[in-house]
Amino acid sequence: MKHDDHVNLLRPANLQPGGVWADFGAGSGAFTLALCELLGAQAEIYAIDKNRSHLIQLEKAYRARFGNPTNSDGQLHLIHNDFTRRIDLPLLNGILMANTLHYFREKEGVLRQIHSILKPNGAFLFVEYNVDSGNPWVPYPLSFESFRTLAPHAGFSMPRLLDTVPSSFLREFYSAIAYKQ
Repeated sequence: MKHDDHVNLLRPANLQPGGVWADFGAGSGAFTLALCELLGAQAEIYAIDKNRSHLIQLEKAYRARFGNPTNSDGQLHLIHNDFTRRIDLPLLNGILMANTLHYFREKEGVLRQIHSILKPNGAFLFVEYNVDSGNPWVPYPLSFESFRTLAPHAGFSMPRLLDTVPSSFLREFYSAIAYKQ
């Protein structure tokens, strides 16, 4: 997928510009950059990944597309850490997890953890393969139907499907949004 594909997968969320967001498991930033575009220059975004080289790639891509990651309007914070550990973050307007949750067998605990750092009615934006059985590279994917069951157990509203796109790897990707209850 290209940058416009990432943006279009998230666009139906109709996100309000600005705010404080985090991308958990940001990787080299494909979806972080899409989030930056949708939230605009006033947004403050924390990109968290445990792979330092991915964050370096993200910073380079951000500079090429948007300029300096720290400017007078908004900021991109690169955090080299495992997001399953305690990270000192402000309460967030939203969290993005794109192709990250499928590395965890026990998903409800991860979702409860991120739920705890969202502001009331904070948005949880989710991108995942739309299957329930994986492979060695995507061990524990979560179909949208399974996410609809899991999200309310972790304290979120009933998720809304935003979009789907074909994947040559595991059928298709989907994007969804749920809110902190």
